Amino acid sequence: MKKPYIIKSILLLASIFLLQSCFVAKNYEAPKVTTDNLYRTELSNDSTSIAMLSWEELFSDALLQGYINEGLENNLDMQIALQNITASEAMMKQGKAGYLPTLTANATWTHQETSENSQFGRLFSSIDQYELSGKLSWEADIWGKIRSNKRASFAQYLQSQAAKQAIQTQLVANIASLYYQLLATDAQIQVVTQTIENRNTSVEVIQALKKAGSVNEVAVQQTEAQKYATEIILKDLEYNRKVLENAFNQLLGKAPGAVARSTFEEQQIEADVSVGLPAYLLSKRPDVVAAELNFRNTFELTNVARSYFYPSLTVNATGGLQALELKDWFNTKSIFANIITGLTQPIFNQRQNKTRLEVAKANQQKAYLQYEKALLVAGKEVSDALASYENETDKLTIREKQLEALTNAATYSDELLQYGLVTYLEVLTAKDNALNTEINYIDNKYKQMNAVISLYKALGGGN
Repeated sequence: MKKPYIIKSILLLASIFLLQSCFVAKNYEAPKVTTDNLYRTELSNDSTSIAMLSWEELFSDALLQGYINEGLENNLDMQIALQNITASEAMMKQGKAGYLPTLTANATWTHQETSENSQFGRLFSSIDQYELSGKLSWEADIWGKIRSNKRASFAQYLQSQAAKQAIQTQLVANIASLYYQLLATDAQIQVVTQTIENRNTSVEVIQALKKAGSVNEVAVQQTEAQKYATEIILKDLEYNRKVLENAFNQLLGKAPGAVARSTFEEQQIEADVSVGLPAYLLSKRPDVVAAELNFRNTFELTNVARSYFYPSLTVNATGGLQALELKDWFNTKSIFANIITGLTQPIFNQRQNKTRLEVAKANQQKAYLQYEKALLVAGKEVSDALASYENETDKLTIREKQLEALTNAATYSDELLQYGLVTYLEVLTAKDNALNTEINYIDNKYKQMNAVISLYKALGGGN
């Protein structure tokens, strides 16, 4: 009696595996985008790029390298990104398990009191039933729903990896930028401190000139006011230094405090500022990679939504032990089993399937637009970083000449004042211009270095 059922089960399973080849799900293809003129540059595009350098090669300062390693290990955004990867990995494992059946175990005791006036109650006043059973359920992936879910979860996992790399790129760039900004602020403080010492000397000189009758009290007061103005500049720079140190420690996942560092004069980023082919940006920049993976995820979810319009083939099997008396529980006559197979075709489902598909298609189109936007943003950031580097390099050359001229003018004005050939106002103006230019020169040099860091980040370096 059991043989026909075994044959039918084998034929049913064989037909199920044959049906699995009839996929409705579409195969994914990467979006076609144009990368010509992606960024604005007069440099020749080739296969090389500054992004090909590791951050250890780009940033040679040993202290900075240690801070970057510390930040990559302890930064809270990095820790959050790692937890996102862990969650995505769990979802990916669940997607892979979609082909497997579900199996549940059940142990029950049922006690029923019957009505004595009923037909059944005249025979049994109460019934006890003991059951130990297992239920197996499996759905055939005829239309590729499970396969698409699996691929969607895998794309989401890869996207979380790319998101972590994007955070790492940003973190490396931020740590380097803040470190150099701290060094630049130290250099500016050193210049202003030396200037205050010179201003103290100037006050003594102008007081001596007043006694000699060469200048009046107005000159003395103006010189002292200039010294006080310089002291205010020093206070602002010292405040900025503390704020930068606090921000730097936050990147490292530490409480506010002092930061050990080298000097600004020792720093030089040795790198050939080349950008490489625009297509290279697609594979290197993590936010662009993440945007493409998000599009892949939504593409597969659209496949899943489309599969709900087609019938689902399920197999449900239940078996176990069932007895009215506990002592008969493990008797062979207590064994029961049943198998139910069926095709379920949705006909009217309150528009849920259609809504699901429309939402999935809209999300897919949105993901595509976000991918295009990521490319445009990447191209803009590369173009801006190149323009900034070229601008700061040109300004630095001009600023050097300006600083030399104004330093000489300040020196000459002190000498000429003693002979009454210039007014005290001309002396003050010359010294203020020299100080501001020297501060701006340091700022220009920092901005030039920061432009290299920005270009490195914009091209996807730092991983």
